[in-house]
Amino acid sequence: MFKFTGKVLSLSAATLFASTMISSADSLDDLAKAATAEGQLTVIALPHDWCGYGAVIDAFKAKYPGITINELNPDAGSGDEVEAIKANKDNKGPQAPDVIDVGLAFGPSAKKDGLLMPYKVSTWDSIPDSAKDADGAWYGDYYGVLSFMVNKDLVKNVPADWADLLKPEYANSVALAGDPRASNQAIQAVHASGLSTGAAAGKAAGEAGLDFFKKLNAGGNFVPVIGKPATLAQGQTPILINWDYNNLSGRDTLNGNPPTDIVIPKTGVVAGVYVQAISAYAPHPNAAKLWMEYLYSDEGQIGWLKGYCHPIRFNDLAKNGKVPQELLDKLPPADAYAKAVFPSLDEQGAAKEEITKGWDSVVGANVK
Repeated sequence: MFKFTGKVLSLSAATLFASTMISSADSLDDLAKAATAEGQLTVIALPHDWCGYGAVIDAFKAKYPGITINELNPDAGSGDEVEAIKANKDNKGPQAPDVIDVGLAFGPSAKKDGLLMPYKVSTWDSIPDSAKDADGAWYGDYYGVLSFMVNKDLVKNVPADWADLLKPEYANSVALAGDPRASNQAIQAVHASGLSTGAAAGKAAGEAGLDFFKKLNAGGNFVPVIGKPATLAQGQTPILINWDYNNLSGRDTLNGNPPTDIVIPKTGVVAGVYVQAISAYAPHPNAAKLWMEYLYSDEGQIGWLKGYCHPIRFNDLAKNGKVPQELLDKLPPADAYAKAVFPSLDEQGAAKEEITKGWDSVVGANVK
């Protein structure tokens, strides 16, 4: 049974929310009432310029005005989100996250540690089986590929592939958008650089990626700060390695000042799926479930596309004619994604372990 912060539900409503899937509009209405009774949803690591999250959050608040969204640490990495659940198991206050949005490899490990509450959204069947936990502990929501954002005022020869980044002309230029010891985005960037050398996905590409960044750092090309469009514009990180949706959004934010190129590399094109999950210790479990229902609705999924992400239900939306062409036209050409590799969970887990444990000893750059 759930704790409803002093609000009393009828027996039928309590029975409803003990189930794992919302199956009707009436059920969704009842869930919305229970979520509104809780009055709050606590999220973590959701920067507003990431995948269109700002507009998605605003749309949810407009749809459910009785629910306040408490936003924790927007710059946290996936590892930080999981640690926040662990640190707040016995805390029902504002520092305890109800939901998390993490890299694919973090979903199974969090489930294994008993940190997630199973819940299947009403659009469950249209989420590919390969991108969801069979028990409903976690499920993919959107994906993108690693790309380079380049300040064309400072970089005259735009790099086309990972190997180009090692050239002396890119001294003090290349940055990651996170710390490879905690950020899934940064971990996958290191993994992708390893794949570009011909190494197999997983442990081998993790090792090769560490060696690549060791060379990048030793050659003076790597800038050990967490790069953002602002640092790119200021000249501190003229080349930023980031998910394509973040770079495309950053391009819009900069609005041509400075002019930028968004490059999907020729090799090592890694696609990263991010997953949603509800904390097993969520102080507001019904608000968390309602949030998931919104994110996986047609409206929520198209919200990701507006933020340059590929929603996980993209094929289902396209099949039913629900994807606006003007949104597709703003993305890089479809053939730029043709070589995208979707590493398996085991491969991602092996790469993550290799990279997070070996970064300090192999690369020796303290990213902050």
